[in-house]
Amino acid sequence: MYKKAVLFLIMGLIFFSAMPSYALHESNISATSAIVMDTITGRVLFEKNAHQKRTMASTTKIMTGILALEKGELTDIVTTSRNAAYVEGSSIWLEEGEKQTLEDLIYAVLLSSGNDAAIVIAEHIGGSVEGFADIMTQKAREIGAINTSFKNPHGLDEEGHYTTAYDLALITRYALQHEKFAKIVKTKKKKIPWESSEWDRLLKNHNKLLHLYEGCDGVKTGFTKKSGRCLVSSATRDGWQIVAVTLNAPNDWEDHKKMFDDSFKRYTVTKVVENNKYVKTLPVAEGKQNRIALYTCGEFYMPLQENELTNVHITHEMPSSVEAPIRQGQQIGSVNVLLDDTIYTEIPLITNQFIERKDLKLAYAKIMRNWLMLFRNRYFFRIWD
Repeated sequence: MYKKAVLFLIMGLIFFSAMPSYALHESNISATSAIVMDTITGRVLFEKNAHQKRTMASTTKIMTGILALEKGELTDIVTTSRNAAYVEGSSIWLEEGEKQTLEDLIYAVLLSSGNDAAIVIAEHIGGSVEGFADIMTQKAREIGAINTSFKNPHGLDEEGHYTTAYDLALITRYALQHEKFAKIVKTKKKKIPWESSEWDRLLKNHNKLLHLYEGCDGVKTGFTKKSGRCLVSSATRDGWQIVAVTLNAPNDWEDHKKMFDDSFKRYTVTKVVENNKYVKTLPVAEGKQNRIALYTCGEFYMPLQENELTNVHITHEMPSSVEAPIRQGQQIGSVNVLLDDTIYTEIPLITNQFIERKDLKLAYAKIMRNWLMLFRNRYFFRIWD
């Protein structure tokens, strides 16, 4: 009996291990719009209504934070205006005339979602809320988030203030490349000064996934009655980071855990281009050497599902020949990596040697000498005949 039970158990394990792993279905996600994006390549790993325009609540503050880091100095001392002190919604209770460093205000925006801190930053960087909102929208366009429009720095509902899950993932992917931003959004607690109080303010990160999901390292929560629950999160496993976005998600924490688990299970980060790999040799015109080899300058990894590597195509763009002089490390062409007709990167092709140009005077003299020799020989043989 015991042997039969063991046999059935082994057969069951074999059967279930042989079953294909199915992708997460849209119906399993509570959000109206959702997406998972790879931070390396920007490849979309899962999506649900990802390009539908929606309001975004306080996930707006991702852009506020990155612009403050890029356009301000962390040591700037910034004064709270009356407009900032009396803004509605979530607050860290800044008082009119109170001074804070820009760095502490960024922590207040990204951890405790302070609308008052967001207004202070906007007025400091953009001169006004409206001016800063224009800068936010322009920055979104530069990143590639073309279906995003900002009207304020905090995310309170306002006509013309919207994004998409896809755009928000692009913005977050960009922001996480900034080392300070990445450090701030994974901070769980932070104390900052409180001028009129005997104690400091304690900022607590609203992102519960930092405690609920192993490897979670960001990013930002949001909520208004119109927007519903909004969440942007990031998680890293074995050095690979992905971003998840949900808009209007009643069960956002579970949504994100499901999307992370699904992506980490189905995809493996795979090297598709090696660094310093020989690609091709080209002829060289007017050079002291007549051939030069080209090598890749950089490596490239991308998340792929099992058996998907055969769908990756490598194409080369380079001239048929090059002309001397050629310096060592000069870019001659590029390697393009495509998956399903989408280009995910371009890796430069460079030379690994220096080739001088021929000495034209010597080359000309040699040509003349050969021509004269040929002429003499022909003339001599005619006379001899």
